Amino acid sequence: MLKALVGKGFVKLGNVKAAEDKRCYAYLLTPKGVAEKAAITQRFLARKMAEFEALKAEIEALRSEGKKK
Repeated sequence: MLKALVGKGFVKLGNVKAAEDKRCYAYLLTPKGVAEKAAITQRFLARKMAEFEALKAEIEALRSEGKKK
């Protein structure tokens, strides 16, 4: 998955330290990756806000229905 993100330009791979243990790497979010993450977050928040508004309207409708009885 990381290779795919690097390939798309969302993540930059860099060696953290020049040590014998070559497992020490840094994965840095590129500006393109930051923009994509922000867009994903914005879509998520918009979807959750719509769900919240729908629930709020449903609760209000149930309260109104309960008052009529």
